Amino acid sequence: MKFNNLSLLLVMFAMFFVGCSNDDNAPDIDQTPVEEETTDPYEDGLLVVNEGPFQNGSGTVTFISEDLTETQQAIFEEVNEEDLGNIVQSMTFKDTIAYIVVNNSHKIQVVNRYTFERVAVIDTDLLNPRYMAIANGKGYVTNWGYTVDEQDDFLAIVDLETNSVIGTLPVELGPEAILANDEYVYVAHQGAWGQNNKVSVIDPTSDTVLKTIEVGDLPNTMQWDASGNLWVLCSGAPSYAAMETNGSLVQIDVTDNEVSQTLDFKTEQHPGGLNIDGDELYFGLDGGVYEFNIDATELPSAPYLENASFYTMTVKDGKLYGTDAKDYASQGDLLIYDLETKELTNTLTVGVVPRGVYFN
Repeated sequence: MKFNNLSLLLVMFAMFFVGCSNDDNAPDIDQTPVEEETTDPYEDGLLVVNEGPFQNGSGTVTFISEDLTETQQAIFEEVNEEDLGNIVQSMTFKDTIAYIVVNNSHKIQVVNRYTFERVAVIDTDLLNPRYMAIANGKGYVTNWGYTVDEQDDFLAIVDLETNSVIGTLPVELGPEAILANDEYVYVAHQGAWGQNNKVSVIDPTSDTVLKTIEVGDLPNTMQWDASGNLWVLCSGAPSYAAMETNGSLVQIDVTDNEVSQTLDFKTEQHPGGLNIDGDELYFGLDGGVYEFNIDATELPSAPYLENASFYTMTVKDGKLYGTDAKDYASQGDLLIYDLETKELTNTLTVGVVPRGVYFN
């Protein structure tokens, strides 16, 4: 059978119509470009607080990526186009906010911890601020006051909503390390340029000093264990003091805020840099790092890591992060050790006088 031209045209038209109908019935395809999820520039990695040169220049914060392959120096200056301030002492986190305590400049820089964009600056009612803890929705900042005056040391109480100091609490000489649990704020009084041997217990609901606990001379660092007990490492008075005294490791039972045990070092031993990882405490002493299980009854006699002396050190998840301040004028190093193998795995350049390591 032969088709004439008209029939052929009709057949082709029908096929075209069916094809178009099928296309019309096909599901719509969303042509909107899919946006890839992105992280903020400093969301994953380490933040190293660098003091900076004493009494001149500015301290900085160094960012190191989580895989340790990327290092960015002076990120606050990079983002905000201004200096951070002189002697960057410490940093405290709350949610997405970082509070950077700047000692010699008597201020706290408040930034987004993941972008480092400045949110606020607290620069009134602070005098030689040191460290900060957060309790009952407020910030508590240790202040040395005027270092020539042993009677003016205090805690500054910060409203975290308005980023302003709303009160001060006079305390014992030389408030330094500060920690908080669900009930109280604990302050170690090292003594600033003097000497002290106290831990204050602060009630954050009434902002009053409830109790002062006597510990060893010059308590320098504190840590919580998994049971909620507070461990306080005391360096003891140094050899150049009027009378040299031994260091000690003190455990405080926070259910009654009493000393539950004290372990004494030798008179010439002056430990520092207490850290905890699981059930193991770590501290620096005489050019080595020592390990102490919280259930032990005697201090270790030999170092866990030999030839490992740091300006400061931080322990987390089986790794030790030690800072080397070198000559206190040029860039320092961050040294990372694997605590299981006891091997130095990384050495990274950071800022001038690296003090603290924080984990974003």
